[in-house]
Order: sequence, then C-alpha cells, then structure tokens
Amino acid sequence: MNKLLLYIKITFLMVLSVSIEASDIERGKEKSVACAACHGQQGVSPSPIWPNLAGQHESYLSKQLYEFKKGPSGNRNNSIMYGISLTLSDEDISDLSKYYASLDGTTGTTDDEYLELGQNIYRGGNMEYKIQACMACHGPTGQGNAPAKIPSLGGQHADYLYSQLKNFQSNKRSNDPNKMMRNIVHRMTDEELKAVSQYIQGLYC
Repeated sequence: MNKLLLYIKITFLMVLSVSIEASDIERGKEKSVACAACHGQQGVSPSPIWPNLAGQHESYLSKQLYEFKKGPSGNRNNSIMYGISLTLSDEDISDLSKYYASLDGTTGTTDDEYLELGQNIYRGGNMEYKIQACMACHGPTGQGNAPAKIPSLGGQHADYLYSQLKNFQSNKRSNDPNKMMRNIVHRMTDEELKAVSQYIQGLYC
C-alpha cells in the first residue's frame, strides 16, 4: 500500500512538473514578441549579425541575460542588450530561456574555401600553437554542454560567431570562465577565426 501511495505521489509530481514547464514556455513565447525583430519569430535571426536563439541551452541563455544586465561594469557589455535586459525580471529570464530552448535549432552551410581549415581547427585544433580543438568543449556536432553552460553552436550564423571570437580576442567580451575562450583565440589568426566560424555554421546538432 505504501509503495502504491509513493508511486501515485511521484507520478503526480512528475505531471505537475511537466505542466509547470509547459506554462513557463507558453509565457516565454508571449514575452518573446519583443525579441523577434532581431532574433526572428521562431528564434532564427533574419540577420547574420544577430544570433539564432532557437534550440540554445536554457542554462546558457539565462547566464547571458544576467550578464547583459550588469552593463558596462560587467563582462559582456552590449548597449542594446543591456537596455533590454534591465526590463526583465527573474521570471522573464527563466520563461524566455525555456521558450527558446524548446524550439528546434536551425542548419546552415559552410563556404567551400573555409571547409578544410575550419574542420581541422574545430576537430583537431593546432597543437603547434596550443590551440585546443573546439569540439573538446562544444562537441562533434556543436551541441555544447548544458550543465556546464557551454553553448550549442551548430547552425549559428558565421558572421555572429566571428564577431564574438573577435570580442574574446580583444577582451571586449570576458565572460568565459578561467579565460577558456580568450586563451585559445589569442593564438588564432584572423583566417582561422573566419574558417572555424564558417565550419560551425554548417554543423547540425
């Protein structure tokens, strides 16, 4: 009898959890209307300079929004996102992050001229210059690592990726724990940055 009651209780809590999650996602969808101008109706940006958000890890999206809120005194300063993030409550950030994470990601293509170099850097790195392979953290298909808040990259716009790598390289962006990104990109040439950005754009998570 006790086992039956325990089973019923666990089942009820699981159903309740799913229901709450669905409610959070629906609220996030409603709140995402203001985000669509840059990030697209379904989280796929119409402009290559803005990131696709569809399919991105909830943990990573939440982390970025909180860091944007820090503004000029923080480690990811962006005037547009700073102004927007200041209007968001903790619940808003949670709802939006869950909504975009629930969407299907997108796919892209890789320019042929960058394919070989991009693939070599992404999958094998460059040991001569102590450049670690990107897939060591971001995975073979660019799926990232949600618990570690490492972003999903597959299908992301190459122009956006390149701009962020340049930001890490110049220390304009510094929200990478233990300088894990900055220590790598400081050793990369501009051609390597462009190539790996193009290669990632063609990956499919």
